[in-house]
Amino acid sequence: MPDVRKKTRTKRLMLTGAQAKQALDPLRPGMPALDSIHDDSVTFKSKPKGPTYRILRTTEVDSYETTPTAKALGNVLKGKQAPAPAAIAAAVKTKVPVDDNFAGQARRAAKLSIAAAPTENFSDVSSLINSLPTVDSMVKLNIPTTTNSNRVQQENRNVHVSGFLFAASREADNDFHLIVGRDPKATQEMYMTMELSGLPPPDSPAFDSLNTARTAYKQFFSTQNLPGAGYDFYQPPIPVQVDGSLFFDASHSIGQAPGPPSLKSRMPTIFEVHPITKIKLGP
Repeated sequence: MPDVRKKTRTKRLMLTGAQAKQALDPLRPGMPALDSIHDDSVTFKSKPKGPTYRILRTTEVDSYETTPTAKALGNVLKGKQAPAPAAIAAAVKTKVPVDDNFAGQARRAAKLSIAAAPTENFSDVSSLINSLPTVDSMVKLNIPTTTNSNRVQQENRNVHVSGFLFAASREADNDFHLIVGRDPKATQEMYMTMELSGLPPPDSPAFDSLNTARTAYKQFFSTQNLPGAGYDFYQPPIPVQVDGSLFFDASHSIGQAPGPPSLKSRMPTIFEVHPITKIKLGP
């Protein structure tokens, strides 16, 4: 049977009309919306003899984000004509924070703590998701979203999970949102948010673990390849192993769930691995 993907590939960036550096395959698992890609020119190797990864920079942002970058992107994309590449570049040019400190408030206590529990091992993102309580059952707990809201019993779990990093962004609270999914060869796609938290104060019990994980992530990508407010997608998806604590994102239990719009239909939970305490990227 002919490979239908060969007929759907394109070398045009639909958003700007520019020529893509390489052919884009819209049917590849974990692809962003084709009309969200504004740049595909960046490639990198984490090691001299390692695989080459291509970054697809997009205009996809979490729907609840109100950062200046998210607003600027929204304004650029509301025009009657196709946005100019220069206008998009200006909108997504995020001011890099001067530090790595956590800048959020909602459930700060939980986000900057590590669960007191043994580590459970999962070889697939789907098996981790299947082990979680339902969103409805968690909503009924009415978990407060105040700064001092700590972990509830259902969040007192530590996990180790293997998967693939499909996309990432840097949010206003200084967390890196990682969209981790199943092997691209799996029959059914499934993704989950896992977060490298902004750092707590140095005297926090969690500081060393969170700082080590965040540093490992930044070293893998190097500063110039870190994501901004718009989601970066990776081609091919990057093998990843993540350790961390479970967290239910009660702040978004009503309304739009977190995640890039093009993947949210395959993100069946708003549980997260948050914070990540250890990460290994690459084969």
